[in-house]
Amino acid sequence: MLINELKKASMEALKAKDKESRAALSVVINKYNLMGIELKAQGKEISDADLVAIISKTLKELQDEKDGFIKVNRPDRVSAIETQENTLKAYLPKMLSEDEIKEKLKNEEFDSCLKFSKENEKIKIDYIVESLMMGQSVPEDLIKNFSTQYTAIQIQKAGLTQEQLQQMFTQFDVNVIQTDENAASGNTFIAMMLSIVLFYAIYFCAYQVSTSITTEKTSKIIETLVTSTSPKQIVLGKTIGIGLVGLLQIIVIAGVAFISAKSFLPSDILENVFDMSAVTSTFAVSVIIYFILGYAMYALLYALTGSMVSKPEDIQSANTPVAILAVIGFYLAYFSMMNPASKINLFASIFPISAPFCMPLRILVGSAKLPEIISSVVILCISILIIAKVSIKIYSDAILNYGTKMSLKNIFKMYKSKN
Repeated sequence: MLINELKKASMEALKAKDKESRAALSVVINKYNLMGIELKAQGKEISDADLVAIISKTLKELQDEKDGFIKVNRPDRVSAIETQENTLKAYLPKMLSEDEIKEKLKNEEFDSCLKFSKENEKIKIDYIVESLMMGQSVPEDLIKNFSTQYTAIQIQKAGLTQEQLQQMFTQFDVNVIQTDENAASGNTFIAMMLSIVLFYAIYFCAYQVSTSITTEKTSKIIETLVTSTSPKQIVLGKTIGIGLVGLLQIIVIAGVAFISAKSFLPSDILENVFDMSAVTSTFAVSVIIYFILGYAMYALLYALTGSMVSKPEDIQSANTPVAILAVIGFYLAYFSMMNPASKINLFASIFPISAPFCMPLRILVGSAKLPEIISSVVILCISILIIAKVSIKIYSDAILNYGTKMSLKNIFKMYKSKN
């Protein structure tokens, strides 16, 4: 405890015959002991915070005393009091620099901190945190507690003048400062909603590819198609055609939603909940790109599963593995967005099954860097090429199979035997 440090320093000052330091420390220790007795009578324990308050009050008293000696021209007493002040100031909490705060946040020595300053008769509070998690805000209980303590200090001042009463109700200007350069700066609410929209758009558009292939196979239309068109052209044609229809639908729905929001929602809701300033043309292009890439990947996977079945009732079970992959990717993206600057979120934005749902959101909130975006797109493109090669190969071999539903094990053996 801090009191132990003061007692030790007092003994050292006694040994060194440092009368001024010894006097200052003795005054604080005696005040501490008296306050401890008073608080104990009330069933409370004295703390280091109380001791810091005692030191601060003692320094104020010393300053007043020093001002008096300055007026009567007593430099000897002024020098003695300055020695006492320097002794006590060493035990006050030290103000950290901005770089020191960033370093301690980075090293997880603490999660956040408050910085107080006074500007234009208002107390400014900076809530400094490395990055805000989804739904996280300024801790109101902490601010309220500080406000109460500040009011109590004002009440303790001698004689409650009108000016002092006004000080009791000082306004607090609270500002959030995020030290992490990758921290979210955009609208996380829109990001979370967009994640859901992207998931359903990609999932259901891709699912149509599987349904279309299975329908053609069960109706024997595929036998006619393969006589005039290669399996590769059939797969890619379906994927591109259904994808374009899905993309057109998304653009129309998004346009109608945007116009409706601008026309019918109150301006305060648009500013506080739907920060439309974050929706830029760059962001819109990124959504389209990731929709196309995400759709292409899942559509080709569904093309593979669609070619494995011979009856429409088997579609659901055949598509289950791909559906599970899509759900895993969505939840990985959705929940990692709670903290857009986290390493999990970075992984989700690069991992192929979750990248289409995650990276557009990181671009929206401003936590994505250009190298990360490029890496994500390249990995997705490579994954699509690999899946396309495998899907087209298996589709070519399985599309005319009318027996029982093929298992993944049989599909793997078929693909391995052909290579």
